Amino acid sequence: MQHFFKNNRKKIIGSLKEEKAIIFLFSGKAQHKTCDQFFPFEPNRNFYYMTGIDKPHLIYMAIKNGDNIDETLFIERYDEFKAKWNGKTINEEEATNISGIENIKYIDEFYQAISTSIFRNNIETVYLDLENRYLDKSNRAFKEAELLKENYPYINIKNIYNNIGYLRLFKEEQEIEYMKNAINITKKGIENILKNANPNIMEYELEACFDYEIKRNGSKDKAFNTILASGQNATVLHYEDNNDKINDCELVLIDLGATYKYYNADISRTFPINGKFTDRQKQLYNIVLEGQRKVIEAIKPGLPFKRLNEILLEHYQEELTKIGLIKDKSEVSKYYYHGVSHYLGLDTHDVSGGLGGDDTLKKGMVITVEPGLYIAEEKIGIRIEDDILVTETGYENLSKDIIKTVEEIENFFKNR
Repeated sequence: MQHFFKNNRKKIIGSLKEEKAIIFLFSGKAQHKTCDQFFPFEPNRNFYYMTGIDKPHLIYMAIKNGDNIDETLFIERYDEFKAKWNGKTINEEEATNISGIENIKYIDEFYQAISTSIFRNNIETVYLDLENRYLDKSNRAFKEAELLKENYPYINIKNIYNNIGYLRLFKEEQEIEYMKNAINITKKGIENILKNANPNIMEYELEACFDYEIKRNGSKDKAFNTILASGQNATVLHYEDNNDKINDCELVLIDLGATYKYYNADISRTFPINGKFTDRQKQLYNIVLEGQRKVIEAIKPGLPFKRLNEILLEHYQEELTKIGLIKDKSEVSKYYYHGVSHYLGLDTHDVSGGLGGDDTLKKGMVITVEPGLYIAEEKIGIRIEDDILVTETGYENLSKDIIKTVEEIENFFKNR
């Protein structure tokens, strides 16, 4: 993978318009949880995408001076006392072997390196990852931006987030393999849920079946908090309490995913807890399933992203009118109130920076297709989701091997 990370850096640096510029990226730190506890560390995904390293407190610096590129990775110095408590930090050789960056320095040398680099290269533009969708300026990049403006008032601060986000949209072969691994592990987790599903079980018990199986198969973590929602709970899109008893005859909606090498799966399935769909459940389920089929089969390069949802809405307008659930298209939003797709990759809702006004699908993108119906008055929530790769001429369903038809689900219960 070293070649992959080196190539990513080459593309990003090559996308800069300036002849002279510096890029700074920060790996991040573990967030404080409570008292002396911290959440598990998760690397900043853009830093990881550029270096392949998933350790905290690291800094990547690239200096572009015409055609000349100088890269430096700043790591922590070895501390024997800290190593006894928390394990050793990454060393120079390990950092170079993973990232391909030859010049390794230490964190305490960072600010002197900034000053030297700016003056020696006559730098006037500095790029930082200033992603800020939640209006939170507490991360390291924003603090460094303030320091730079204070100490070098002539410096022009720019955001590198969209440059990296656009590149991340297009998955390389190795990335697709990692996503396939995450999906396959998710498949095993789903099957373990179905093997243990019975009326009167608690939602969290089935969640635990998923957690156990994915960790047993090499997934470091879940892609997101598992949604395991039965009955009325399934009509709440992001229900995460998972603490109710599942009653006989209820449908169970699961929305979950494993990770592999930080690449995510995102799969939804819906099944009857007793293994047998009622006629009404089957009717609604097949409407959702057919809508998903129509959306997936439309996927190809050049198709506008927004067209995916339009296809589903057209399908729902026709089919829900037929069964008397709605009278006209204005009522569809009462039972379907989210988009049918999002990008998928290192983030579950993956970045889409740099697209501008061009929202057409392109080869190498991976997206979800997740139609749903939520009928609160009947205590029925249904969502079916697969992960789709856009190919040169159409699509590949990366999660096609995970059972989802009525017949497949009922047969699984019969033969488990």
